[in-house]
Amino acid sequence: MAEPRRLLPLEISELSFRINGRTLIDRVSLTIRPGTRTVILGPNGAGKSVLMRLAHGLLDPSAGRIRWNVPEPRPREQAMVFQRPVMLRRSARANIEYALKLAGVPGRERADRAAAALARVGLERIARSPARVLSGGEQQRLALARAWALDPQVMFLDEPTASLDPGAAREVEDIIQAIHETGTKIVMSTHNLGQARRLADDILYLQAGRIEESATAAEFFRQPRTAHATAFIQGELPWH
Repeated sequence: MAEPRRLLPLEISELSFRINGRTLIDRVSLTIRPGTRTVILGPNGAGKSVLMRLAHGLLDPSAGRIRWNVPEPRPREQAMVFQRPVMLRRSARANIEYALKLAGVPGRERADRAAAALARVGLERIARSPARVLSGGEQQRLALARAWALDPQVMFLDEPTASLDPGAAREVEDIIQAIHETGTKIVMSTHNLGQARRLADDILYLQAGRIEESATAAEFFRQPRTAHATAFIQGELPWH
C-alpha cells in the first residue's frame, strides 16, 4: 500500500498580492505545520481573508511562492469554509453529496458520508430541508459538515462565526474543536479575541498585509512583542 500523501508543512515564501495598485499582502513568509490550531488575527483590512484565499488556491499571488509538501493538493485534501457560505438550491444532504461528487467520491459512498456528516454537526433532522432556508447558524454548521465530509488534511476557516449570534457561534466553535480532534489541521481567521483565546494554539498577527508576530497563543496574549499587537489586544485598533 502506498504511503499516504502528507500535505503539510505548507511553506509560504515572500508572498505578495496586489490589485488595482494596492498591496494587500506584502512579502509574507511563514510555515504552517500539522497538529496545532493556527489562528490569524489582525484588524479589519489587514489581509487575513486574502492570505487564506491565496493559501487555499482561490487567488494567484503577484509574487512569491506557496509550496505544499506534495506537488498538487487533491480536491479532498484541503477545504475552505467562508463567513457567508454558498448554499446550492437543493437539500442540506444534497449539498454535501454534491461536494463529495466533485471530489470524486464514488456514488455508493456519498449518501452514507453525507448522513454521517450531518449527524456530527447535529443537523440530521433537517437533511431534506432546502439549505437556503436554514438559519445562519445552521448554514454555517452545514458548510462545516460539507467540508468535514471530505476528510481533509487541512481546513481553512475564514471568520466562520462573524455573522452569528453568541449561541450559534459557540455551536460552531464546538464543531471546529471536534474537527481538530479528528486530526484535521485548522487554520482560521477571526477578529474575535475571546474566540482566539479559546481555540488557538498558535497565533499569526497580521498588520497591513504583513506578519508582525508569530507565537504560541499563550505567548501572544501574555506578552505581545509589537505595539500594533498590544493595541489590538487592548481594543485600541479597529477590528470590526
